[in-house]
Amino acid sequence: MYFPNEQESKYVTRGLIRSAREQGVAEELRGWNWVSPPVEPLYDLGLGVFEVSGGYCPTSRDLYLRRVVGEEIEPTAPMIAGSAYHNALMQVVTEFKRSCYQYGTNYIRLMHRLADVADEIQPDKLLANNLPDHEAKTIRGRLEQLITFQSNRLIARIEEALIKQPYLREDALVASALPVVMEQKLDGRFIGLSRHLSVDAFTSAEQIVVDLKFGKPRDFHRLYTTGYALVIEALYEYPVNVGAVIYGSFHRGRLTVRRDYHLIDDELRQWFIEQRDDRSLMIHREQDPGVASQCSEMCAFYSLCNSGNP
Repeated sequence: MYFPNEQESKYVTRGLIRSAREQGVAEELRGWNWVSPPVEPLYDLGLGVFEVSGGYCPTSRDLYLRRVVGEEIEPTAPMIAGSAYHNALMQVVTEFKRSCYQYGTNYIRLMHRLADVADEIQPDKLLANNLPDHEAKTIRGRLEQLITFQSNRLIARIEEALIKQPYLREDALVASALPVVMEQKLDGRFIGLSRHLSVDAFTSAEQIVVDLKFGKPRDFHRLYTTGYALVIEALYEYPVNVGAVIYGSFHRGRLTVRRDYHLIDDELRQWFIEQRDDRSLMIHREQDPGVASQCSEMCAFYSLCNSGNP
């Protein structure tokens, strides 16, 4: 899921990265400029990147209800499914890395071990929430597809690395075949965000911030990668110019994957900062933005907003 194919890799390295060098990013919009406006936060509210970037509620009343009123989220079926899909993919990558460190110099034992990983990850254990039987059955089937897909792709990457480099040792094998950090924890305090952020993935080979989605593409999804890029720049003071929103979907029993690689440019950075400031101000003032004229039934607060305001 996380690694570009040959065409995408060429597009990133010879297209986006070259464009980033040519266009540049305004210095005041880099995360390391968190001591000065506009990156400097108005308030230290510890917002999550999803709270700043999410645009599913047109008025941001979902954030008001959660942060000001104190309403708790009731997970919807898509939220439960998305969490299970993320956890399944993370388990596959983590177990493959562990196996490489254990058997990396023994090709036969490593391949036998990797072939067993998919069978050991149990979809039922990934679905902790109670769901209607028909929904749970559908999600289980999709989890099996995801696990098999991810396992097969990673086996191919590991075999390719071993074939190219016959003297590759364990650590170098992981770094070359699986150059991705899953659920990297980040402290976003410098730009007014939570101290316990978790980015879906960061690919070290191309320095790309990755966010995984299971649903329809939306324009504000690029704000997620932008927010994490700003945090990484604030923490480590090196530029992050490219993001990828990876969309997984299921159609007629098949998994499809689309990767949206994009520049984290001035426009996205300004958009994220404006969202952060507007939403921080709303929470600080405890100002109810009102119910949207068109609410999505997939919103966790749909029934609350449409059955009488708290």
